[in-house]
Parts: sequence; C-alpha cells; structure tokens
Amino acid sequence: MGRQQADGRAARCSRAAWTGALAGALASAVLAASAAAGYALLGHEAPDFALHAVGGSNVRLSEHRGDVVVLSFWGSRCGQCRTQLAALDRSFKTYRSAGLQVFAVNVDDDQDGALEFARTQALSYPLLLDPQKSVARAYLVDNLPMTVLIDRGGTVRQVHRDFSSKFEPAYLQQLRVLLNE
Repeated sequence: MGRQQADGRAARCSRAAWTGALAGALASAVLAASAAAGYALLGHEAPDFALHAVGGSNVRLSEHRGDVVVLSFWGSRCGQCRTQLAALDRSFKTYRSAGLQVFAVNVDDDQDGALEFARTQALSYPLLLDPQKSVARAYLVDNLPMTVLIDRGGTVRQVHRDFSSKFEPAYLQQLRVLLNE
C-alpha cells in the first residue's frame, strides 16, 4: 500500500473516531439536558423510602448509602418499561461488584397486574411495590419509564424521563462516572 493510501485511510479512521466521539458527547448532552430539564430534585438529597419487594423483604433506600442507586419507575402495561428493565438488568449484572444497586418501583393502580408481571420477570434486582404511590409522588414521577440516578452520598444526580436504546451508551457513561467517584 502506498503512503498516500495509508495517509488517506488513517485520516478516514481518525475522522470516524472523532465523529463517533462527537456523536456520543452530543447524545450525552442532549440526554442530560432534555431529561433533567426542570427536575426539582437534581442536586438534592434523594427522598428516603421503605417499600416491599416482590418475593422478598422490605427495601429502605437509606440503607444503601455508599452505593450508586438507580431507581426505575415502571408500569406493567408500559412496553418501554419492559425494555428498560431488561437493559437495567444487564447494567446491574455488570456493575453490581462496583457498588451499583438497582430498584424498580411499580406505580400501577392494579397491584394484581403488577404482581403478575413482576413474577414473570427474570431480573437480578428487586421489583418494589408502591401501591399508595407515595414514592412516585416524592420523586415527582411524570412519565414512564422514569429513571433516577443517585450518587454514593445520596444525592440525585441524573433523571431520565424516557427510555430509548439509542441513548443507552450515554446513560452508561453517566452511570460509570458515578461509580468512579
């Protein structure tokens, strides 16, 4: 291969890497800006709660200080919620040893439907029931799925009011930042 061909190939690879990095940075910025716009809990202490886990005991958020916590609010009739719960399971399995905790909080009116859905899921983290929606109100849930990222000190750092697999890399980048702090 001639020098000009090698230089051209290197330039294309360099441009592709730069374009990919720029696209990732832009996706991350758009994700953070659009999802967090106007969310009153950003930068504040996460409201504590205790909820019953399907097939388990109670979970109290304050007992997980020192861990990065992901709260995912979901409904059994929400298709995007199902996809997001599976994506969170992959993240949990990958980062559990680094101090990640994931809790999925159900906001269904129909608790029987929520229980039926929860029992059919093969997830590695607890599905919690919020029948009075007190936790959903405390976290100002206004869309499903909605995900809140809480740092090791108990501060709300990110919120995502929707889920799309195209934003998953940017979401994972935000998660890694919190885990590395």
